[in-house]
Amino acid sequence: MAGIDQELDALAEEFDVLGDWEQRYRYVIDLGRELAPLTDAERSDANKVRGCASQVWLVTEPHSDGTLAFRGDSDAHIVRGLIAILLRLFSGRRPRDILGFDAKAGLDRLGLSGALSAQRSNGLASMVARIRRDAEAAKVA
Repeated sequence: MAGIDQELDALAEEFDVLGDWEQRYRYVIDLGRELAPLTDAERSDANKVRGCASQVWLVTEPHSDGTLAFRGDSDAHIVRGLIAILLRLFSGRRPRDILGFDAKAGLDRLGLSGALSAQRSNGLASMVARIRRDAEAAKVA
């Protein structure tokens, strides 16, 4: 499996090929359509991400090899796509790799911070914070 930086490079290349943000938004929405839906039970208050304007749920599953798998869902198409991007970057990684990655700089490299509304940017930051918090907790466990 490629590391987070290599996955970011691949995403950046995909975004560069698309050109304008209208195409990129469509691509992000398409990424979100590929997410497996969460069960009703997984759409629980415990899995809900606070700080998002949309409904967002993230499920964190520790694996025996020390990696963390993430799954997520949202009621908003663009947010589902943002979740898909985060899952590509972080799912299947070790907590130390997640915590060692500068997510803000990585997402800035994709141009997301400048292309998203303030509300969506705050929601994205909340999702990253949740992933980092779960990685921190897994590192200690």
